[in-house]
Amino acid sequence: MNTQLTVKKNRLSSTVASLKPSGIRRFFDLAASMEGVISLGVGEPDFVTPWRMREASISSLERGHTAYTSNAGMLPLRVEIQKYLEERFSVSYHPETEILVTVGASEAIDIALRAILDPGDEVLVVEPCYVSYEPVIRLAGGVPKFLKTTMENQFKLTPQELEANISERTKAIIFCYPNNPTGGTMTADEWKTLLPIIEKHDLLVISDEIYAELTYGRMHDSIAALPGMKERTILISGFSKAFAMTGWRLGYVCATPDLLAGMLKIHQYTMLCAPTMAQMAALEALRHGRADMERMVESYRQRRNYVVDGFRQIGLACHEPDGAFYAFPSVAATGLSSAEFAEKLLLEEKVAVVPGDVFGESGQGHIRCSYATSMEQLKKALERMERMMGKLS
Repeated sequence: MNTQLTVKKNRLSSTVASLKPSGIRRFFDLAASMEGVISLGVGEPDFVTPWRMREASISSLERGHTAYTSNAGMLPLRVEIQKYLEERFSVSYHPETEILVTVGASEAIDIALRAILDPGDEVLVVEPCYVSYEPVIRLAGGVPKFLKTTMENQFKLTPQELEANISERTKAIIFCYPNNPTGGTMTADEWKTLLPIIEKHDLLVISDEIYAELTYGRMHDSIAALPGMKERTILISGFSKAFAMTGWRLGYVCATPDLLAGMLKIHQYTMLCAPTMAQMAALEALRHGRADMERMVESYRQRRNYVVDGFRQIGLACHEPDGAFYAFPSVAATGLSSAEFAEKLLLEEKVAVVPGDVFGESGQGHIRCSYATSMEQLKKALERMERMMGKLS
């Protein structure tokens, strides 16, 4: 019997077929095949989720809390999110109509874009940027258009760059501050320079604030807290970075009732609800986990100071990141591209970093280095990088 399948039509959609594989994955796969590699590539905390959150989840399982929650998430959790955002970032959302608990911030980004975009709508993307923004925009039928930031202006979005890239088809702008991969941030005064342009062109704003708590030396300024911006902003955050809960896959999205209702429709049909046990852990994090979070943030701050000074001493120009847990040093002085430098560093010195151009053309000439790892590992990595820089010079 002939069991060979004859394929007469393309079985994948043209949109999916045209998506590029993650540029990060190639280096991770290569590093995984080598022994003795120090990885500065992974974008997640090196801390284990604090015990109080794990205990809350275990206790909920032991009490038999294994059923679905509301599509929007447990109401007590949404109430705590509302209190937390108002107290910490001075932005207030109604827990019943303006907050939706999602399966990670990634789902929140996906459903936000799908809820607002019609085919052909343009979305401005501030880059260097999180690798998922472009493909998720395309999957939602949108067209990404990239806004450049540079080390010279500390990777901040300028009014000139924003205004120059808006067209009649522009529907929204998406950004992440504190930024992945650069660690750049925006202050309230810097946001205010953009507001007249956003209002003039009636743009929707998707503000990915997953690293908000990891802001050093001051509190994070949310664009949603500025006058008139809550009504046009979709605020996205979660528990992965601040509370070391990456594997729990729990995030949330906040928006006006009309926008949230649209996102809830998609969430209902695709995810139903976020995991109950993860929601119980998040509830404990917001109620009693602030001290754990602050200890982790202080550790990141110390590591940031160490690696930035280290990069500068070995000849790699590096701006001081004000947030997140990434440094984004320039390798332009070596004469190598981002990918060439990263591959050489991995193969010759067994240090894994991420080429900057993975995060958009604006990242060319840089590498992303996560300092969410131990000081011992960071010290060894810098020693190996210094050795390679010596050979290059």
